[in-house]
Amino acid sequence: MFSSALKSFTSNISANYTISSTPTTICGAWKVYDGKKKSTGKVVSIFVFERKSLDPQAGGLGPRSSSSSLKRVHEEVIARVKKESNLLARLRHPSILELAEPIEDTRSGGLMFATEPVTASLAGLLEDKDAQEKVGGVAGRPSRFVVQDENGQLQRRELEIDELEIQKGLLQVAQGLEFLHESAGLVHGNLTPDSIYVNAKSDWKIAGLAFAGPPDTSSTPSNIPPISLSEVLYHDPRLPRSLQLNMDYTSPDFVMDTNVSSAADMFSLGLVVLALYNSPHTSPLKTNSNVTTYKKIFASSSSTPSSTNNFLSSRPLPKDLLTSVLPRLITRRPGQRMNAREFQQSQFFDNILVSSIRFLDALPAKSPNEKSQFMRGLSKILNQFPRSVLEKKVLPALLEEMKDRELLFVVLQNVFKIIKSLPSGRRVFVEKVIPKLRETFIGPKGSTNERDTAKEAGLVIVLENLELIGQSCSGKELKEDILPILHLGLESHTHSIVEKALSCLPTIMAVLDFSTIKHDVFPVVAAVFSKTSSLGIKIRGLQAFVVLCGGSSGSSEEMGDGLDDAFQSSSQNTKANSNAVLDKYTVQEKIVPLLKAMKTKEPAVIMAALAVFKQVGKIADTDFLATECLPVLWSFSLGPLLDMQQFQEYMRLIKGLSTRIETEQMRKLRELSTNSNTTRNNDLMNIGSTDAFFGSNGNDVGGDDFERLVLGKNTSSKTTDMLGDSLRPQPQRSQSSKPVNPAYSHWGSSGTSTTNQNSSNGNSFGHSYKSNSLKQSSNPSLNNFTALKPTTPSNTSIGSTLANGFSAMTPMQPSKPQTPQWSPNMKSSSNQPQPSFGVPPPPSNPTSAFPQFSIAPPPTQNKLPMHSQYGNMTNGISNPSQKPKTGLDAYESLL
Repeated sequence: MFSSALKSFTSNISANYTISSTPTTICGAWKVYDGKKKSTGKVVSIFVFERKSLDPQAGGLGPRSSSSSLKRVHEEVIARVKKESNLLARLRHPSILELAEPIEDTRSGGLMFATEPVTASLAGLLEDKDAQEKVGGVAGRPSRFVVQDENGQLQRRELEIDELEIQKGLLQVAQGLEFLHESAGLVHGNLTPDSIYVNAKSDWKIAGLAFAGPPDTSSTPSNIPPISLSEVLYHDPRLPRSLQLNMDYTSPDFVMDTNVSSAADMFSLGLVVLALYNSPHTSPLKTNSNVTTYKKIFASSSSTPSSTNNFLSSRPLPKDLLTSVLPRLITRRPGQRMNAREFQQSQFFDNILVSSIRFLDALPAKSPNEKSQFMRGLSKILNQFPRSVLEKKVLPALLEEMKDRELLFVVLQNVFKIIKSLPSGRRVFVEKVIPKLRETFIGPKGSTNERDTAKEAGLVIVLENLELIGQSCSGKELKEDILPILHLGLESHTHSIVEKALSCLPTIMAVLDFSTIKHDVFPVVAAVFSKTSSLGIKIRGLQAFVVLCGGSSGSSEEMGDGLDDAFQSSSQNTKANSNAVLDKYTVQEKIVPLLKAMKTKEPAVIMAALAVFKQVGKIADTDFLATECLPVLWSFSLGPLLDMQQFQEYMRLIKGLSTRIETEQMRKLRELSTNSNTTRNNDLMNIGSTDAFFGSNGNDVGGDDFERLVLGKNTSSKTTDMLGDSLRPQPQRSQSSKPVNPAYSHWGSSGTSTTNQNSSNGNSFGHSYKSNSLKQSSNPSLNNFTALKPTTPSNTSIGSTLANGFSAMTPMQPSKPQTPQWSPNMKSSSNQPQPSFGVPPPPSNPTSAFPQFSIAPPPTQNKLPMHSQYGNMTNGISNPSQKPKTGLDAYESLL
């Protein structure tokens, strides 16, 4: 029960329509809101009447009345308001405001109904025009009519009232009055600017039928009650003026003769005409809603509008109005007034523009031949129409005729001409033209598109104006709505249409995104190019490939070869690639194979292919150019139909590509050569550096390893590495009781020797060497190493040998003693001299035979010879059984 009660209070319009939050205009007692039906998206205007507008205004000077009498007056007003909506529902005419939803009560007790979308009332336009003129012209103040678009953004509706708009509007009002008087048998009774509405198409529509009724002379029975002049002429101060009869536009038939006739509406129409040209735009009658004042005005000829006083207009009136129309409208005698039909046939409407609009209104009833002649002549006078009339009146009428396939060609010509002339052409094209184009050529989404040869003439017009379309559309709109139409042109069986479609590609490239071009445009173009047998389509396809590769749409001569600058540096090549529309893979794997598969040798086609190769040369890799492009270029250049100039063009490109390939290959080889030399030098430095043989702690290397490096001999199998397990540091011996191992003396620049004691790091010698032997020397110059000098004048070759790649050696002290190994060929001798190097003598023997290099005598308790700590290093110690050698003999024994 509660739900049904709630449902009864719910408005049907509020439930089924989305209503704007603020009114777009206020027309008398009505607030007009923009609305849209939720189910269909149909745009409407919703009129809302609020009961609180009937409340007496504070401070009113009217007589006090009881609540019962006020309630009765309010009920009469509500009944009058409902009568207006009910009459709109019954009357159907192009010049009568069209009702979309009948009137209903709102939750707040008001009234609501929906109509076709309207912009404003004529009274609102005139008020806006007064405000514009007051501040200095039309451009002084923008229009105050703001509406909400589909995205919820506010937009200003540009409204103009020029001469043609007035003529067109008055003609439409006269047509509506003719329908009311002759067909409906009604008298409007309150024809004012407030009762005339301007819809979204700039058409003037009659509304405000609250005081309408049959004329007194009507013999036809009607369920509409007649107008009670005694009631409507009385001005009730308790009610708003907008809900009462406006006596400033009332005929003297009502006030002075109490006669209701259709001629009264014609008198009111004459006052509306005067308001359109007057300044301010109001009626010349100022009655203050008082009958007495009204009668006083018509009692004097000076205060009565007539031709002698310019009908009380503050501005000059058009000649036709002044001489032939107004004198037959604003006249005291009803019999002298013209009717609505005669008004339409007056000289005021006798001009080519108004006649064209009248023909447009009657266009559906015209014959095909008349339509064709009209459409062809319309293009000659389109520039004479005001822009507002073109946008709101002419263009919608032409779009409705696009369903006629025979007129599609001439209709689209006029449509695109209008779009070019409108400042708001982009918006108009998106909102009005694109839906019609899709409906005409593509059909609704999901439907199968069957080819219609009757539409191909119109398709040509669309393709010719694709540049204008690209400027008026976004990428999304172009992809969804225009690209399918372009596909129709590419897939057409008419060669001229295919060529036209291919020539339009440069226009849409700047708007479409990369993915759309690669997956939606290029496959279609490639299919057309590969299947066609027309040379013209082949050439257009090749020109399209140039554009797809980032080139311009001009001829090859205009483009130039572009090789002088494009092949100079890699940075410039990168810039060229960045301008390409298709990626490198598509160019190399899709476009070039299409060129290779060409069979024709026609010079025009071959030269068009040359322009494509010029763009490919800026994008493709040099390896691809060398193996894939150059052979094709040579094959094309040797075509039997090419002349000398065309052959030279090919040779210029071939030489340019060859230069690029050569330059790139030389650069690669130079880089490889530089890297190879650097690696080889690094290897040599590692061999000649001290770190390759000494650890970072400065320990000596083994004697066998030194011998292997200098002499090139293989060491014994025991030594597996220069710093293998055999090279172990020996413990330091006591100087008094234990023999000292041989060590190297380091000679500095001063000629003195320094000995490096490494007792603490002796155990880590092998590891230190392995970790540092691969490092490059900090001083790669081999000439900076200090040579070792021999102890005798004749033994000088050792120092020179060491000077070629090794720095001075520092002694290494063993960390612990090692038991010497005995060999049968070795005997201990304390007096035997050492040929080339030795260890410092013990302190107890200062007078040695060798003052600089000597070997200490072995201990007396151990007669066995001591083995060197460096493994199998025996060449440096002479056999005790042999005769001691000195000088050159000692050096030869070392070698």
